[in-house]
Amino acid sequence: MTQRSSVGVLDKAVTVLDCLAAGPASLAELTERTGLSRPTAYRLAVALEVHGYVERDNQGRFMVGPTIAKLAMAVQSDPLERIAGPILERLCNTTHESAQLYRRSGNVRRCVAAADRSSGLRDTVPVGAELPMSAGSAAQVLLAWEPEIDAAALTAASKFSIATLATVRKRGWASSVAEREAGVASVSAPVFNSEGRVVAAVSVSGPIDRLTRTPGRLHADAVVAAGRRLSQAMGAR
Repeated sequence: MTQRSSVGVLDKAVTVLDCLAAGPASLAELTERTGLSRPTAYRLAVALEVHGYVERDNQGRFMVGPTIAKLAMAVQSDPLERIAGPILERLCNTTHESAQLYRRSGNVRRCVAAADRSSGLRDTVPVGAELPMSAGSAAQVLLAWEPEIDAAALTAASKFSIATLATVRKRGWASSVAEREAGVASVSAPVFNSEGRVVAAVSVSGPIDRLTRTPGRLHADAVVAAGRRLSQAMGAR
């Protein structure tokens, strides 16, 4: 954070949030990244946790909380991001897993909307997080309908192949198991616009122990249905 206000404790709290925007952090990592003392970093993180701006993952690390996502959704100017909230909530409630919406931005995919299960082990991806296009079912979906010459440049360094993308196009959804992160599985489906272009990928993700090594068998139908609803809202036929 480069700007300071006249309220020191607020500046420090924002420093904590800026740090966590880059990903989950243990207390030691939070202290190192922010330059705050250990007691101060802990006190602020716990206070922000009370209000939902911070939460903890299954490893006890601090991470951006659900209140941040709610604020982000409130100021979205993108029509797809504005309508995504209720559809992701429904998908989350149907599958009992975390749901996300991703848009591609060059060599990364950005989470632009999300809904998390309220308790238990979950894969939380904060809104605004950028993940590589080289792994994960959402990356597969975002590349599967691209011209092969464009997709080939990225798949050369990916954990999936051009043949995988052909399968994704054929069946209309993608799955991955421990491809982006150890212990995590996911299922994704495309979101089309009125011109028939894939503009986003809708996903559910969670621990392999629940999703199994064939997550599509469990959740492909629900994810594809969510993608269809989002596509219809974007004017797709």
